[in-house]
Amino acid sequence: MPGAPLTGRLRVPGDKSISHRSLMFGALAVGRTTARGLLEGEDVLATAAALRAMGAAIKRQDDGTWNIDGVGVGALLQPETALDMGNSGTSTRLLMGLVASHPVTATFTGDASLSRRPMGRVIDPLSQMGADFTASPGGRLPLTMRGASPAVPIEYRLPVASAQVKSAVLLAGLNSPGITRVIEPVPTRDHTERMLTGFGAQLTVDENGGERIIELHGQAELRPQDIVVPGDPSSAAFFAVAALIVPGSDLVIENVGLNPTRAALFTVLRQMGGHIEELDRREVGGEPVADLRVRHSALTGVDVDPALAPAMIDEFPVLFVAASLAAGRTVTSGLDELRVKESDRLAAMATALTAAGARVEEREDGLVIEGTGGDPLNGTQGAPVTTHLDHRIAMSMAVAGLASRYGVEVDDTAPIATSFPNFTALLSQAQETAPA
Repeated sequence: MPGAPLTGRLRVPGDKSISHRSLMFGALAVGRTTARGLLEGEDVLATAAALRAMGAAIKRQDDGTWNIDGVGVGALLQPETALDMGNSGTSTRLLMGLVASHPVTATFTGDASLSRRPMGRVIDPLSQMGADFTASPGGRLPLTMRGASPAVPIEYRLPVASAQVKSAVLLAGLNSPGITRVIEPVPTRDHTERMLTGFGAQLTVDENGGERIIELHGQAELRPQDIVVPGDPSSAAFFAVAALIVPGSDLVIENVGLNPTRAALFTVLRQMGGHIEELDRREVGGEPVADLRVRHSALTGVDVDPALAPAMIDEFPVLFVAASLAAGRTVTSGLDELRVKESDRLAAMATALTAAGARVEEREDGLVIEGTGGDPLNGTQGAPVTTHLDHRIAMSMAVAGLASRYGVEVDDTAPIATSFPNFTALLSQAQETAPA
């Protein structure tokens, strides 16, 4: 039988992208930055540990507030041991950018999943700025980089839409003399630009012919900030889809960050007929935030505009689940990026959803899904799906299990801790508040 309805109110953990950047920019500011609502998953803790190893004083208080006493731009210290990034691609790529313009040599290591992910797209621009790399075959971890001091500011046109690559170049530009310029043919999440401006960096964003041109003046002096981290829209996505597909659900997800470069999933779910209402829309620390009321809805398949992909790239696995329960066909394309995430998410989700009874066609750059029209999926009946150590595959298939006859078993839930340590507890809470 499908899972119990999701009702009541819940609050998802802080935004992972903003949590990483709060720590990094705080570490480069002169003085004390405070951060409340920080995501305390393994990925963010890996960032904190790496910054401590390079001289920043970072401490969590008993009330959940984090204090970051920064060393100032240009003052990172040589780490005594390798920096273990665990499963976090964001930590790795952004910290490589930070180190690239400091007179520091650092070795980056990671778990099996992270060690399979190519770092070449970051190595290329950072090498142009003067950093030197010794990487494992295929530009992978373990990897040692020697920062350049002074680094060379560059103009870099992003060959693929990637906020991580953009951010790595801008972070290297912080300690480079002159102006570092990044040209984005396709806009990506803009937390780095918003937050660097908030910390006092001299940064401008212009548009020309549909492209974004970001200019950063180097040798910046960052000012400490008091940050309240909004709820992660990628985490909210799992509960939004769950509430849409489980009959009887009426759930409020509080304090969700709705930065337009991140919130396209909610746009697509509304296009599919999802009832998602924004309550108390407000601005917190330069980021738009609202409480989302989500109710069970009869969804209809859509052709997802590939132009929306950068603003929801991490949410496609759970969108595929929603599409599996919709009426008619959902077509996605332009998703090559999903092949090089923690896993090949196109292949992994196609295999997992098929095992659960969905009708899925895998294409080179997307999935085509014929939905059930609201009928439950069959489920896996004791044959666990393979998550490939990927937290988003594990959580997406857990959501699929809520709308299945016999449940969905996953082979490993441990990776969920990298981004959403209390996922299962919140899921249970939302179902326990359902009326008898």
